[in-house]
Amino acid sequence: MTLRPFDPSTSSGLRAQDERIGIIGAGAWGTALAQALASDGSAVTIWAREMELVTQINAQHRNSLFLPAVQLSSNIRATSDLADMADVPVLLAVVPAQFLAPVLSGLSGKPRDLVLCAKGIEAGSGRLMSDVARSAAPAASLAVLSGPTFAHEVAAGLPTAVTLACSGGEAQWQRLSVLIARPMLRPYYSDDIIGAEVGGAVKNVLAIACGVVEGLGLGQNARAALIARGYAEMLRFGLAHGARAETLSGLCGLGDLVLTCSSTSSRNFSLGKALGEGMSAAEALSGKNSVAEGATTAPVLAELASRNAIDMPIVEAVCRLLAGEAPAAAVVADLLARPLRAEQGASS
Repeated sequence: MTLRPFDPSTSSGLRAQDERIGIIGAGAWGTALAQALASDGSAVTIWAREMELVTQINAQHRNSLFLPAVQLSSNIRATSDLADMADVPVLLAVVPAQFLAPVLSGLSGKPRDLVLCAKGIEAGSGRLMSDVARSAAPAASLAVLSGPTFAHEVAAGLPTAVTLACSGGEAQWQRLSVLIARPMLRPYYSDDIIGAEVGGAVKNVLAIACGVVEGLGLGQNARAALIARGYAEMLRFGLAHGARAETLSGLCGLGDLVLTCSSTSSRNFSLGKALGEGMSAAEALSGKNSVAEGATTAPVLAELASRNAIDMPIVEAVCRLLAGEAPAAAVVADLLARPLRAEQGASS
């Protein structure tokens, strides 16, 4: 189905005063989403594990741990008790991918719309976030929010477009789009939640590879080539798992890939840059508050690709670097020495 944007003319454009939306996870992205959703005066509840962060958000309207430069709206209320989210009809799950299952298991079984915002694949099981959520919160109607988004820009109110993929189709889109859309946050509809998830997970790994190119000083030509060939890997993996090519060519696939492969504002790109400059993965990851999801996703993605005979040499190269099997320059040399072949996006 072709993506289309939220159209205010299809709804009343009014939000009842008692409508509420909640955010599970007060990292940079969760806090940025809370700030965007509160920008029109809506009340937003955000759950954080750290009690000191809850206190700071409520008392000072700041998140110095994950988004220190932003003065938060007074309409955002923080809590450390998941029971406080029991009556919130729409929840955006923004905890890191590897923590989604235990956090969702702590929610009540009440039916609700659950919007998945984490980008990754569960280590050990190889499950996408929608599979994790179906197991942990079987009563929920699932959607996926994904796209080219830097948290600090969304929190600052800069224009952003995302894919909102709804498992419940048009009816769920009508419920969610009016709650999520803001003048500077523009969702586009899809019903391909697998495509939205695959795009977000794979681009994190490819962003590490692009960071390596930057760290080695290989130039813009090399980065552009890696983005293009990386997109071919994303497409191969996605199509093999039931995603649609049109989804992966949109905001949550190619759009997100281009953004995160181009800036140190991306945690994954920054990790790759450090690897390219000679740091080990352990050194590059130590002492960080935020999670570089690609570091955990890469080995799981490579295993799934190998199991299904999907050729993903860039992903495999990232795994070698993260495991410390070879220095960055040697890994890049091996990629460049691969046999020459035709350029056939989804099959080469």
